[in-house]
Amino acid sequence: MNNSGNQNENRASGLQKINHVFGKIGHVFYLIGLWIYRLRRFLLAIPVVLAALKIASLNMERLPEIVGLNLQSTGEFAQMVTREYAVYGPLGVTALCLLMMFFSRKVVYPWIISIFTLVLPYLIYLTNVYPA
Repeated sequence: MNNSGNQNENRASGLQKINHVFGKIGHVFYLIGLWIYRLRRFLLAIPVVLAALKIASLNMERLPEIVGLNLQSTGEFAQMVTREYAVYGPLGVTALCLLMMFFSRKVVYPWIISIFTLVLPYLIYLTNVYPA
């Protein structure tokens, strides 16, 4: 009887050690999740900023010196601007959306809008390279 009592105590002691280890691991995951949640604005903004800068540099190389905006049904542009304005304009709109994200209580909605603003440089490029 004494021998089985030691085995039960050893099992209980082993289970307590395992429970303690899993508790520590769970606490570490909790802290990681907490910091990801606290830094979510920055973590969501980093890929958008990198993509916007990459697209802006590509458009700076590919667009002509004078860029047309607002393509009309006649095939002419309503407004002509410089390449820099056509590149930095959409970049500024994306930056403004990210700025709104940092000051908003709801982080996801302005972030999604900032992702949609990444389409603007491609739209400007396509309307100038492949006019109707």
